[in-house]
Amino acid sequence: MAAASGKGSIRKAKSFTVKTSLNNPYAINWSTLEREDMHFILQTLEDRFKHVGLQKIENPKKKKRPFSKRQTKDKGTVDNEEVPKKKETEISQKVPGWTPVHIRKQLAIGINEVTRALEKNELLLVLVCKSVRPAIMTSHLIQLSVSRAVPACQVPRLSESIAPVIGLKCVLALGFKKNTEAFVDELKAIIPRVPGLHVPWLQDNTKDSLEDTEGETLEMQDPSVLETSFEELTTNKRKLVECQQNTSAVTLQPLKIKKLIPNPSKIRKPPKNKKTTLK
Repeated sequence: MAAASGKGSIRKAKSFTVKTSLNNPYAINWSTLEREDMHFILQTLEDRFKHVGLQKIENPKKKKRPFSKRQTKDKGTVDNEEVPKKKETEISQKVPGWTPVHIRKQLAIGINEVTRALEKNELLLVLVCKSVRPAIMTSHLIQLSVSRAVPACQVPRLSESIAPVIGLKCVLALGFKKNTEAFVDELKAIIPRVPGLHVPWLQDNTKDSLEDTEGETLEMQDPSVLETSFEELTTNKRKLVECQQNTSAVTLQPLKIKKLIPNPSKIRKPPKNKKTTLK
């Protein structure tokens, strides 16, 4: 009997897609804050928030009572139920939300709100909690704060000390806006204690941030300042040319190219069980 020659299917080797990604040659980290400065920042902010009375009031969650088939109501039970109802009415009288709204508008609370305010260049100071995990959630704030010339630092136990005072569960990032009136003295005391950040391709101009902001507020108050002369404009152009000459001396490091191969060990997925149809 001759063996039946059948056409066998030839399996083609699958081509693996290779994705190239650019790695940053620089390691950007938050600068360490001294312990004395940490205690000073936490204490001043905690005292100020208590003095201002900023707090968020949330809606009280109603507890669901278990339904029982046999409900026996006595006079004693009715009297006991009237007491918690009075407490619920007292709590409901408080309007949910932030108590002094005008003070809340002077702050940026949370990572998303701080990033938006930094992009719009609306902040004077940025404080980040050190307990944020993963750390990449707040690493982008370093470049943003340096590019906007805003002093920023990572404060340990920021969320533990300030969140219960404000009435929140956690405070991962806190920013103070330029229109602050309730935190002016505190910012003048805290900003000199904030260590500078080092980003190789950006210049750190956070030291003159307070002077610039004071100048901006004066310009907003005095309309006569808006009438600038031609000589002042030419001096500003000279300053820009000098800055460009200083930046030309910066040495750039080469980028590292890394190849990512998905499933390098070529592990195949188990085949799905096909449903057998009964004839």
